Amino acid sequence: MNAEQIKKISVIGAGAMGSQIAMVSALSGFKVSLQDLNKQSLEKAEKELKDRLYKRVEKGKISKEEVESAFNRLSFIPSLEEAVKDSDFVIEAIVENLEIKRDLFEKLDQFTPSHSILSTNSSTIVSSQIADATKRPEKVCNFHFFNPALVMELVEVVQGPHTSKETAETAFDLAKKLNKTPILLKKEISGFVANRILGKLMNEALYLYENEIATAEEIDLACMKALNHPIGPFALIDLTGLDVHYNVRQQRYKESGKEEDKPSQVIIDKVEKGELGRKTGKGFYSYV
Repeated sequence: MNAEQIKKISVIGAGAMGSQIAMVSALSGFKVSLQDLNKQSLEKAEKELKDRLYKRVEKGKISKEEVESAFNRLSFIPSLEEAVKDSDFVIEAIVENLEIKRDLFEKLDQFTPSHSILSTNSSTIVSSQIADATKRPEKVCNFHFFNPALVMELVEVVQGPHTSKETAETAFDLAKKLNKTPILLKKEISGFVANRILGKLMNEALYLYENEIATAEEIDLACMKALNHPIGPFALIDLTGLDVHYNVRQQRYKESGKEEDKPSQVIIDKVEKGELGRKTGKGFYSYV
């Protein structure tokens, strides 16, 4: 299968990433189903997408007709089987938990047509850890967007040792059709390219913060005003969620066994207190 043959995309997981990936796909002209077992998550995703897109209409960044057409192509479906039964390309965007992902991919293998490509948006869990849960490992790959997916241009396509050249090329070409800029990694490595570089920055930022050398605000200012970053590391952690950062580091530590890969103590403390960033109204910054 090639990218020209992809007509229907299914996105699994209606969180911030999944919902925006679904809208990116719908805006690009694809028929899309966004699936989540939690109906409230689907309702929240629909509301937030409408709020976000109609604000763009008000600012003249997109036409009302384009937005309405995209929503007409996008379905919000709680049933996994119903959402993927006629899908050509699946993008998983659920919690960063290997066992849960493997269980999902086993079901996807049963419910999707045999030609469907099954991809994961994870940048932490490489697809070789998931592929053998299916009977089509050659059609499994990482297809990693960046948050917020409606804005960020890069998509990392990762060709694992099990992934066929055809699958990798199809995913790469699909990213272009989604109006993204793809890069192709021909070897697996946890974190891929951008997040491995970002991880080093995050480590140093957290070291400076925990050792009271500078505040979160000052470190963010240094990155924005001296390094020309659009957003500082602590504001970025708040945006993506401290729980997401925690889970990513836990997974990396599980894989490497290296102490430096563990979540930092300040992250652990904030997660335990429920201070997860923008989603809860407080993280390193307050949003209430």
